[in-house]
Amino acid sequence: MTKRNKKEDLLPSEEDLVKIKRLLDSAENQIRRAKSLIFSTEIEEKAKEVLSETSAAGNIIEGIFNGENFVAPDSKKYLIPANYASKSKLVTGDMLKLTIMPDGSFIYKQISPVERKKVVGILEESDDGWRINVDGELYNILTASVTYFKAEPGDKMVALIPKDGKSDWAAVENIIKE
Repeated sequence: MTKRNKKEDLLPSEEDLVKIKRLLDSAENQIRRAKSLIFSTEIEEKAKEVLSETSAAGNIIEGIFNGENFVAPDSKKYLIPANYASKSKLVTGDMLKLTIMPDGSFIYKQISPVERKKVVGILEESDDGWRINVDGELYNILTASVTYFKAEPGDKMVALIPKDGKSDWAAVENIIKE
């Protein structure tokens, strides 16, 4: 019979560690979903405050960027091309103008950027996309940004978030290759 010390009795087994990691991952995903619901409600409220008009040039709508989409005052969401959002470094809360042309094409223009804050974090890949980990705070980022910068998991990135920090999305400003 081998003697075990008390420390070994207190350590969780490998199987327990795997279960704990799964539980933590699940809790983290649920928290991110809850935060996303809160942020989307705030964005929709902001969008209701902006105007919508029709002109000879087309239907003009002002709205708010929610990290992925343009949210109109009527809460209708319009898809913004990811390469445009990435290239323009759009941040959650930015006010945009959407002109829907008579031929059906969409033209977006940023008209009032939200105050921004730069953060530095590490790129991570998850089952539901890419994110940047900034001191334990996770922000989703567009795949177009990862592709453009040829980034890989573990790369250090500089990103932009709203100054008030209320967002689950970040815009990639640059990558720091070490």
